[in-house]
Amino acid sequence: MLSADGGQCSTRSRKGGVVPGVHVCSLKVDTPQLIAPGTTYKIVRFPFGAAEPTDTFLMHQATQPDGYVVSNWATDDRSGLIWPSKAGWGHLYAMIQWEAASGSGGYTELRDQYVRDPLGLTPNPNDTTATEHRTPTPGGQYYVKSHGIFVAPGTPVALRVTHNDAASRLLTLAEFKLVIHDAA
Repeated sequence: MLSADGGQCSTRSRKGGVVPGVHVCSLKVDTPQLIAPGTTYKIVRFPFGAAEPTDTFLMHQATQPDGYVVSNWATDDRSGLIWPSKAGWGHLYAMIQWEAASGSGGYTELRDQYVRDPLGLTPNPNDTTATEHRTPTPGGQYYVKSHGIFVAPGTPVALRVTHNDAASRLLTLAEFKLVIHDAA
């Protein structure tokens, strides 16, 4: 997090606790991602640094809390992880846009879900929620979703997608946001 003078700050207060208030991480990618068909969900990947709309509380960094370093966001599933900066009530938001289905054998279903620990980094991996299976609409395939869950530091969250087309399809744009509110 940057201070008013542009220096690095911490998510910790001067008294050693976590900074109070709402913590936000907002990610966006408009680099198309080729998604293979099938029932296995794929983590949506997001760039780091200047490409990020908002990451004041350092929840989406190339150097991750467990020490792992993502060297290429476009090829490493870890670039799709948001690591909550504090425990609380997390509100997840996503926007997903797909290219049109292929001419023959095109998709009849688009799937998306949120997941806690999609890569098995904790004792409780692949805790999915808000799974949706959607049929294509006559126009573009543009979806938004919102869901609330409890989040905690050390357990990353991600957005995953898949489809049932006969060929790989492009995810043309995606946004993924986590807003953490204090919980009593």
